[in-house]
Amino acid sequence: MKSWLKMTLQTIKVFVLFTGCTILFYYGIMWLNEEYQDYHRYEEPQGTAVKVSSSGTSDGSANWLDRLILFYLNGE
Repeated sequence: MKSWLKMTLQTIKVFVLFTGCTILFYYGIMWLNEEYQDYHRYEEPQGTAVKVSSSGTSDGSANWLDRLILFYLNGE
């Protein structure tokens, strides 16, 4: 009888610890969501920023097949 009571108390401790950690994790995620909700990642850069890449080539000679072959050759 004593071991059954001890096992029940251990189970309750584990349950309370798991529930507490789950609630802490949930509110941590909610805090991060609130922190970065209004963060605009894709704004136009300020100052003397230079565009590094473009959707096509400058001479316009590359078509979709050339881009696909380049994609497979790079292994990405």
